[in-house]
Amino acid sequence: MGVPRPFDREKLVIAVLISEATLSEGGFRERLLARLQQAFGPTDYLSETLPFSFTHYYDQELGTPLSRLFVAFRTLVDPQTLARLKIQTNAIEDEFRAATPGAGRGRRVNLDPGLLSSSRFVLASTKDGSHRIPLAEGIFAEITLQYRRPCFHPVPWTYPDYRSEEVREVLLQIRNLLKAPRADSPKSRPPGRKRTAPPPSGPRPG
Repeated sequence: MGVPRPFDREKLVIAVLISEATLSEGGFRERLLARLQQAFGPTDYLSETLPFSFTHYYDQELGTPLSRLFVAFRTLVDPQTLARLKIQTNAIEDEFRAATPGAGRGRRVNLDPGLLSSSRFVLASTKDGSHRIPLAEGIFAEITLQYRRPCFHPVPWTYPDYRSEEVREVLLQIRNLLKAPRADSPKSRPPGRKRTAPPPSGPRPG
């Protein structure tokens, strides 16, 4: 019989989707990053701004052209908190909404929190699906990428942007931060738990 153990802590990564016009507004980028750090602690990774043209789903709401950047946080988190993290980022999106004449308050930024471990990258979503697991408060978890040496690999339902080499390289850099020993960071494993070798990777899904 297997013995349940506490989960290893994982790295919080937030994907920021925003129009170039909003991002270039004086002070907006700094205010957003400061608010994220207030909520989730100090950051240890900020990606370059990447062009986003994989879908037009967000064009009307956020504006065009769109850009994406990734923010990772120093403090590792319990993966059981993913639903709460998604609720928090939704609330932060609401804080940055702008008054739009005749259309209420439009969203100006899209925040997608995910958890990165040494073996996978998991996104939170409010949308159900056969490949998503219910967590709590209307939030689902989706394994978006699997790590098999030497890189992250997509699965059949992975979004096109997360399939791109640029995004997978960003997440690989963040994984390197997770794996690097750091005396000043909280331990990723609960006290007293012994390290064990991971099971061998299975064949890549078709």
